[in-house]
Amino acid sequence: MWGGRFAEGPSAIMREINASIPFDKALWRQDIAASKAHVAMLGAQGIVTPADAASIADGLDQVAAEYEKDGVPEDWDLEDIHMTTESRLAELVGPVAGRLHTARSRNDQVATDFRLWVREAMEQVDAGLEQLQRALVARADEHAASIMPGFTHLQIAQPVTLGHHLMAYYEMIRRDRSRFADARARLNESPLGSAALAGTGFPIDRDMTAHALGFDGPTRNSLDAVSDRDFALDYLMAAAQCSLHLSRLAEEFIIWASQPFGFVRLPDALSTGSSIMPQKKNPDAAELVRGHAGRIIGCTTALMVTMKGLPLAYSKDMQDDKPPVFEAASLLALSIAAMTGMVADSSFRTDRMRQAAELGYATATDLADWLVREADIPFREAHHITGAAVKLAESKGVALDALSLEELQAIDPRVDERVFAALSVDASVASRSSYGGTAPERVREQVAHARRMLGIDE
Repeated sequence: MWGGRFAEGPSAIMREINASIPFDKALWRQDIAASKAHVAMLGAQGIVTPADAASIADGLDQVAAEYEKDGVPEDWDLEDIHMTTESRLAELVGPVAGRLHTARSRNDQVATDFRLWVREAMEQVDAGLEQLQRALVARADEHAASIMPGFTHLQIAQPVTLGHHLMAYYEMIRRDRSRFADARARLNESPLGSAALAGTGFPIDRDMTAHALGFDGPTRNSLDAVSDRDFALDYLMAAAQCSLHLSRLAEEFIIWASQPFGFVRLPDALSTGSSIMPQKKNPDAAELVRGHAGRIIGCTTALMVTMKGLPLAYSKDMQDDKPPVFEAASLLALSIAAMTGMVADSSFRTDRMRQAAELGYATATDLADWLVREADIPFREAHHITGAAVKLAESKGVALDALSLEELQAIDPRVDERVFAALSVDASVASRSSYGGTAPERVREQVAHARRMLGIDE
């Protein structure tokens, strides 16, 4: 491949450190597609003859069929997927295969292939996230009025509904999908035809190859085109943010499934047992999703550090761009699938959730609000009165609405019997009817909107 420039071939160490075929063979479909688009353009522009273009295209189809059937062979002397394919093409169609590389370089070739791969990965992520959203919406609809404690600092704060809680994750995933969509829009320009770094003197048609590969158009600067990996970083940063959301959801299920909480029974298919303790049902899938987030963030950091000091245009460091993206994509797909199954198939113990909300004094804020609203007491004073009421209920081991009127009036005589309408968890939830609030009617509104956005009711 290196022609007559070197008197000796590379050492064994050089072959090993230089070869990328063990991982970039994953790009073979994209490499075949880009090569076919390129040779079709070369033929249309008269740069190669129609007969040669047809022969090369047929040969590429045959190579693709072999890869599909037997996998991509790994010959480290050929270094990468590009030379592996071109070498096999030459065996099939002869010296005419050498015309395929006219007016392109491995620099624009790999930039094009990698963009195509990342674009497809973004589309796959989006499809997976949509399924997760559908699962969240279905369970939120089912539990729009199921009461559970809402938390701050992992301490019971105010009662909410399970549907409202699940829809919070729908919103997170909605933002994740928007980030991938934005990244895809920026990615969708074709580097093909930028050649090594300066473009080419051949009369190529970059618009033709761009549109053949589904790009919006060609890149505008050849130096930037071959050295840019922003699209990979965009993917990784969106993946990292998404993995944080998945990890938070996983953590909720881990906590909820623990015996002290008992809010949920996880599906057997996404749990494991213990080799020594027969009673155990471990939330391993959720824990691995939580762990995968760290690895995906690490992949993002790895590529950022690789790119941070590279001058224009291409440097061999950039060969290390693909492993972190491939790893993150695999981990993210698994995480999305695991959490989709967990949301869809878990059994929520709404009786335990309600009990926790009632015994956690989650309606304390409602008592303070009632004192402000009905007894015209300044909020700070109402806060103090409510704290005394909570202390009394806690000492008696009962919910706030189980205190008698006499007990409440002993704390402050301005309390009257109307207060009990505000102290139940049902009344508390129903009263939070502001837009975006936890009242069941508001949750159902958001569920209906989400169903329309997902096309569920069409």
